Amino acid sequence: MQFKVPQFIDVEDKIFGPFSFKEFAYIVGGLGASYVVYKIMPLILGIFLIIPILALAGALTFIKINNRPFIDILQSAFQYAFQDKLYVWKKAQKKKKKVEEVVATESLVPRLSESKLKDLSWSLDVLDARKNSTPK
Repeated sequence: MQFKVPQFIDVEDKIFGPFSFKEFAYIVGGLGASYVVYKIMPLILGIFLIIPILALAGALTFIKINNRPFIDILQSAFQYAFQDKLYVWKKAQKKKKKVEEVVATESLVPRLSESKLKDLSWSLDVLDARKNSTPK
């Protein structure tokens, strides 16, 4: 027995022309709210509320960011703005040289030299001491 598997389940049905029910509700809601503001307030003062209401209704209906509806972006923005934030700071630990390593390197390498002849004699003495100290 074969079953029909539903396809395109993530696409909303277009009920009112090119608009889904949600998009149509945003348009009608925006126009209705604008009409109420127009009737209640004088036009000069009401225009400052009507324009943002129509802009929000238009954004909710037509704008998609990364294939996500604008209402999801708006919801995420409100959650981020009003949610508690946790700031974590991790102090980077500095690597400390062992005291033994520092003492060992300081005894082998001179810091200042008086002349090149002393440097040469010192390096020969160190190389001879290393050759003689290596176990065979």
